[in-house]
This record gives sequence, structure tokens and C-alpha cells, in this order.
Amino acid sequence: MELDMLIIVPTGTPPHKPLPDGTPPANKRLDLARSSFEDVKNAVISEIEILDPNPSYTVNTIGKISCDYPQSKLYLLVGTDMYLTLEAWKDSDKLLSEITPAVFSRSADDMKAIENYSRKLKTRHETDTVIIESEIIDISSSELRQMLPERKGSRYIADTTYSYIVKNRLYGAKPDWDWLRERAHAMLDPARIPHVAGCEQEALRLAERWNVNLDDAREAGILHDITKKLAPEEHIKILEDHGISTGMTDSAEVKLLHSRSGAELAKAMFGVSCEVADAIQWHTTGRAGMTALEKVIYLADYIEPNRDFEGVGRMRELAYDDMDAAMRMGLEMSIKDLLERGITPNKKSIDAFNDLQ
Repeated sequence: MELDMLIIVPTGTPPHKPLPDGTPPANKRLDLARSSFEDVKNAVISEIEILDPNPSYTVNTIGKISCDYPQSKLYLLVGTDMYLTLEAWKDSDKLLSEITPAVFSRSADDMKAIENYSRKLKTRHETDTVIIESEIIDISSSELRQMLPERKGSRYIADTTYSYIVKNRLYGAKPDWDWLRERAHAMLDPARIPHVAGCEQEALRLAERWNVNLDDAREAGILHDITKKLAPEEHIKILEDHGISTGMTDSAEVKLLHSRSGAELAKAMFGVSCEVADAIQWHTTGRAGMTALEKVIYLADYIEPNRDFEGVGRMRELAYDDMDAAMRMGLEMSIKDLLERGITPNKKSIDAFNDLQ
């Protein structure tokens, strides 16, 4: 249409029906709108309706926009369902005298209804209609909201917008597995990807064996090493950005920072639960009172198929027969290895081992 400006107006308070359950608050919907249209030339996100506590009638919104752009011709861009009800809108005569409807068809079967209604508007209101031909994506907003908690729908949403939805877990969204895996693997040293892929699969098998939430185990398995390749100062910055002071100078302790920074980044970037974040945080040292999920990730990291060290076969058997015995074996081996190299074991590991005895 070669418009000079495209004004996007997130809904304020709908006059005829409440916003769907789980609708994000106004500030997050504004962020979503900005993200969705950031690459659209001359697009502007308007807060006209969001800032108005009164019901949001389009005729009032158009009036305010007209005051801001008094010499401009205004088009109202709508989908088929909205277009076919224009005459039922508040003060429709006034509205149709101030705007030119521009309608997108919602399905291939809409065109006849659109053409018929456009003739009616021309006859009754002397209002022309612009019919926009575009690629039809046959999905409704309600269908998309239902898909997001099922880890589907990412292909319908701009990536920056989907990332924001996942980060904030809006609409009950859970990240699409391929999307999550692609982003996590991009943060790794390529040589570490086979280990992380193996850990994901081992975590799923262990979670199924020990009746642990499969989705939680998979998220933690995919994300447990996302900061592994970072330098110590980068770990420290992530933790400090999240209000965590490390106070670490010992080289052995610094090597453990990726678990803590990874947990914080997993929450900040991917909106994981506290349970998943804890499993990431303790996957290297363990701790006293570990949850079943934390044990699953600790063991998956230790025994995934790419691991090859003396005793790993026995530990794999134990992991599916007696999880606590496998934990004791892993912790004991780690503590012994550190002592033999003259390194003081982490206190959390000793606490975990004593707790399991």
C-alpha cells in the first residue's frame, strides 16, 4: 500500500469481551509488539489504548490519531472476521467516514464475502475498501496460544518475539525442542555438542526410570553447559549482573562457575523453572539433599554415552538400579581424583557424599 507510517495499537481494555486467560500485562504486550515489528519500515507502536483506562473503542482511537496527523488519510487494517462486523462497531457511521478499511483475507474462502461486504459499505456509507492480497497463514491467535504450551508454533512467530515469549514464559509457553537445542548448541564449543546431546538423551532415560518430569530433565540436559566455554571473568559478570557475588579466587573453584552462571543464564534467556535451574547449578558438585531431578542431571552428565573412564560401566549399571549408590560412586571418584591431584574438593561435594552415606 506504500503507507508513510504503520501504527500498531495494542489493545487496552476490550469493550465487548475480556482478554483471554493468560494474556500478558500491558508492558509485556507492548514489548511483544515492538519486537514483532522492529524490522518493518516506518512502523510505530502506539500506547494510545494501553494508557487509557477506559474501554478501547476504535472510533475513539482513530479520533486521537486524527488529531496527531490531521492532514493524513487513515486506513484501518483488519482481518476478515473484524471487517465483516464493521457496521456493528461503536459509532460505525463516524468511524467509516474517517477511515478506509484495508482487509486481509483469513482463508482462501473469504474473498467472496469480502467483495460482497465491500459493495455494501460503498452503497451505505460511500466507503471504499482496500483488499490486500497476501500469503494466507491459516491459523488463529487462539490456536497459536494453544500451541505454545505444547512446544509448538515457533515457525509462525518472529524469532526475537518467540525468544521473548519463551524467556518470560508468556501464554504458558514452553520452548520448541529444536529451537531450544539450536540456541543452546550455538553457545557451546563445537567439540562439546556431542557431550551435551548425549547428556540430554541420558537424562531422558534416567528421568523415565526414576519417575522424574521428562520435560524438566530434557531442558536441564540441553542447557546444563551453556556457559562452559566462557572465560572466568565472563562467568563472574553474569553472576554479578544477577546480584550474585562469587568471591572466588581459587582456580579449582573458578572452574565450577559455569554451573552457577549457566543456571542464571538459563533462567534469564529461556525462562526455566527454579527446579531446572537448580539441576543445572548442582550438576558438577552435587549438594546435600539433592532432588531426584538434580541427581538425574548429575548422573547424566557423568555417564552419558560419550564418557569413557575406568568404572563408568559399573556406574551406568548402578544409575538404573540404585540411583543413590551411583551418586555415591560418582562423588567418591570425583573427590578421590581431586585429592590425588592436590586439589581440595568442593565442600558441597563432600556434603553430598556424607548425606548419601
